[in-house]
Amino acid sequence: MSKIEIINLDPQNEAQKLAFKQINYEWINKYFKVEKGDLDSLENPEKYFLATGGAVLLAQRGDEYLGTSALKPMGNDAYELCKMGVSELARGFGIGYLIGEAAIKKAKELGAKKLYLETNSSLTPALTLYAKLGFTRIENFKSPYQRADVAMEMWF
Repeated sequence: MSKIEIINLDPQNEAQKLAFKQINYEWINKYFKVEKGDLDSLENPEKYFLATGGAVLLAQRGDEYLGTSALKPMGNDAYELCKMGVSELARGFGIGYLIGEAAIKKAKELGAKKLYLETNSSLTPALTLYAKLGFTRIENFKSPYQRADVAMEMWF
């Protein structure tokens, strides 16, 4: 088995853009309902993440994409971990932890003092993963997503 690398999305690489869209769409669609904001950002990672000063990362093994994460600036040296997904075939192999660690490292490189995310309480494995990565729950938040009922953050 070849080594897994974490790479930055190349906006000129159509295979990478397609992998970002497909992996996240399948993840969201499997556990929730895909909302309009999801489609816009999945189809336009350059506009929603790269052009705003954020990043899109991919976990790659050979020419296969296994997982993705996306960071978006929120202001005040804070970033949101907005999209994180693992392909169906790669689940259960630690890809989520690898891509999560890479997103944390990237957020620090971008100057973040805080990393924030929203998820759903029904996703026990994701909540466990985020806690293992160092996120803690926060109370009383408002989300543009109907599915989000848990918010978590990490301070650097």
